[in-house]
Formats: sequence, structure tokens, C-alpha cells
Amino acid sequence: MADLDPATADDPHSFEHPHAAEVDVTADERVERPLTIAQFTDNYGPAHSGLLYAVQFLESQVLAAGHRVLLVAPEADGPNPLADNPHRREIRMPSVRIPGAGIRLSLGKDLEFRLAQLVADPPDIVHVHGLGTVGLLGVWVAQRANRPLVVTWHTDLEAYAEHYWHLGPFLYGAYQLIALRAEPKPWKALAKMRPKRPRRGGAQLQLLQAAADMLTSADVVTTPSDKTGTRVLELAPKAKVRVVPNGLDPLPERLAIPKAKGPRLLYVGRVSPEKGLDLLLDAFELVQDFEPDAELMIIGDWKDSPPGLRRRLQKAARRGGTKLVGRVPRDDLAGYYAGSDVFVFPSMTDTQALVLHEAALCGLPLVIVDPELNLVVDPGVNAVVARPNVVSLSQAIMAMLRLLKDPAVAAEGATRSRELAGQWTIERQATEMMSIYEDLIAGRPVPVSENLKPDLGRPRLGGRLH
Repeated sequence: MADLDPATADDPHSFEHPHAAEVDVTADERVERPLTIAQFTDNYGPAHSGLLYAVQFLESQVLAAGHRVLLVAPEADGPNPLADNPHRREIRMPSVRIPGAGIRLSLGKDLEFRLAQLVADPPDIVHVHGLGTVGLLGVWVAQRANRPLVVTWHTDLEAYAEHYWHLGPFLYGAYQLIALRAEPKPWKALAKMRPKRPRRGGAQLQLLQAAADMLTSADVVTTPSDKTGTRVLELAPKAKVRVVPNGLDPLPERLAIPKAKGPRLLYVGRVSPEKGLDLLLDAFELVQDFEPDAELMIIGDWKDSPPGLRRRLQKAARRGGTKLVGRVPRDDLAGYYAGSDVFVFPSMTDTQALVLHEAALCGLPLVIVDPELNLVVDPGVNAVVARPNVVSLSQAIMAMLRLLKDPAVAAEGATRSRELAGQWTIERQATEMMSIYEDLIAGRPVPVSENLKPDLGRPRLGGRLH
């Protein structure tokens, strides 16, 4: 994309879209008429995830504001409540299932056609949700059509690269193929390629470099938390980052499920290694030594988890005390929250963890291991923060159970949970995101978050890898 205007390039807290002057109507006309906002995402099913719901919540608010939505995503089953909206249309890319990841990956079939189609009739705003082949298509559309590019970074890519290291070569191979096919003269780019000796972790590093390139090229990068904004700046120091937490409204009310014989600990989310389920199972075994009647309820599609974790979960269920519920429709979750005593979240890889907001909106106290997931956490009041090891997590759970024996403390914690989570509504997120869209279209300066403190001493991928 074009360079920033020199008059604003030196100001780290404001910037303007470099192509605002090239738009064929006035800024006022662009803001007043309905906008077409394209959402490019590689994660739109089949698995239910926080990212999927975050994109759908944003779509619903864009439509409610009187604008139009274009969704570009891989072909996949999964929840799609906005499918019949007359002001929304979809482009679904042919895709293949990625084993163990709960997503489908577009390998680039029809890419040239879709790229040409979107550049010929471009949206007003291109909004990309993360690194993937569909996300890369969005970047190329923005660049070739001279449209503002917003990137929302939902994933701690470095942490996921560690857990899904075996997918790195496959994903990077797909990235190279897509990038080559997007070249105006692919045969020339192919002629310049030279075989290189494979390096341990080389594919993961190249994917991180691709992410850094995407983040740096965006007109603005939004992140759901300070934690993620900081990680973005460590990966791409020149990125323009604005923290916009994902919003969530209360779940539909449901009757509480029957109480357990003892205290019930609840986990809701994807059942996969990076979520810390092994840590939770180990900690729960220690808790059972002191609370033999305690129950650990796990809600999520455990049957689709990797074989090693699946066997571990089945063993825990046979041992007693662990209940594997499976996937529950989101609209029915409130009854499970209401019938539980503590929500335990052992993940260190989440960027916001909307399930914490769900639990807090239902008044549950929280036990977590990641101190940076702090939007709905008031330690000592509605939450206990453990270190990510078995002894610390088990002690934190026991500490919370002791606190809850005092009805006044329990009531205060429930009130505080609802109060903190109630700040982060879908409407609040949508209002902030719409202001970003409109500022970019009108060429107004867009403020970025000033309170982020990246550790620039960490190894980062600021230049090309060789």
C-alpha cells in the first residue's frame, strides 16, 4: 500500500488512510451513504469458537447500523444466523478440513477469479480477521483496489505455532502457493525461487514473518485486549494498533441444571491442547483429595479432540468426578453456568476469552492462570489468579471454594463479575468499530492505543528471514 503522508507519518498516535484523496466521491458523501464492509475470515465454522462469534456479532451490528456486509470465508458448515439477511452476501471459497484444528482451509481454488471480481467491484472497507489464505486474499484486494485495510488480530500466533507445529509446513506451503498464484506474472516469481534446505521451525518462522507483513501493511490493527496489542507490536513494531475488546451480551435465560453433590467446577470452550486441559485435569485430581465430592464439568466437543487428549479425558471420566457434556448450543449455556459454582479457565493462549465474559455475566467467580486476561477479573473479589502449574491452580481453586463458603463474599463476587462483564457490550464494540470505519473512509486521523508496552528486546521478525 502507499506510504503515509510525511506530515502525519512522524506522529505515532494518528494516521490517515493514504488513498483517501483517490476516492471518487467526497468524504462526506462516503460517510453518509451505506457502506459495504467486507469481512474476510478463515474461521467461520465448522467448529464453534470465540472468533466465529466475534465476527458474527460485528456483522450483526454493522447491519443494524444500516450498512451492508460481504462475508468471504472458506466453505464450511456451522452456525450462520445472518445467512438470510438481504443486506448481506457471502463468497465461500473451496476448502479442505485441517485435522485437529476445527477449521477448514481454502487452498486457493478460484482465487484469481475472486480477486479479479472483488477488485472490479470493491467494498468500501476490507476487514481481515487473522492470517490465513482468505485473510491474504483480503489484503490483496485492499492493496489492488486502494481500499482501507483493517486487520483484527484474534490469535496469539506464536503460542498456537508451538501447539500446532506440525501444521506449520502445510500452512506455509499453502501460503506460498496462494502468493504465487496472486502474482501478476507467476512464472517470473517461480523462476526466482530456489530450493532451500529445510530448517527446524523454518515454516513457523516464515508464517510469523507473513503475519508481520500483514500487520504492518494494515491501516489499523484492532486487538481484543492489551495483551494481544502488545504481542502485535512485538511481532510488527510499526503496526498501528487500537485495542477494541470484543463485546458480549447476556445469554438467554435458562433454568439452572441440577446442582452436583459437591462444588461444581465448569470449563466451557474448545477441547484442545493449547487450552490447558491437561493442566486442569491434573489440578482437579489434587482438588479431589480435599473435596472428594467435587465435580469437573467440561463443555465442548471432546470427541473431536486430538487422540491423546481424548484418551486422557475418557480416563478422567472413568475415574469419577469428571463429566464430559460435549458441545452445547450457545443459547442453552446459561443453565450450565447457573448450575455451577466456579468457572476455571486454564488457557495461556487466549487473546480475550469471551467465555470468561459469559461466565461473569452469569455471576460466576473465576479461576484463571493468565494474568493478562483481566477485563472481567478483580483478584480477591470475583477471581483468583493462579500460576500455570498444577499445584498453584489446585490451590487457587481451593482458595475460591473457601471464599464461597461466606454468603456475603459470594454475593459480592457475583455482583462484581456482572458489573465488570457488563461494560463490554456488543453495542460498545460496534460503536467503536464503526467510528474507525468512518474515520478511515473520511480520511480523518484514527487514534491508536498509547498504553501498550511491548518488550522490544524480545526476538522479533522485523526483517526478511534468510
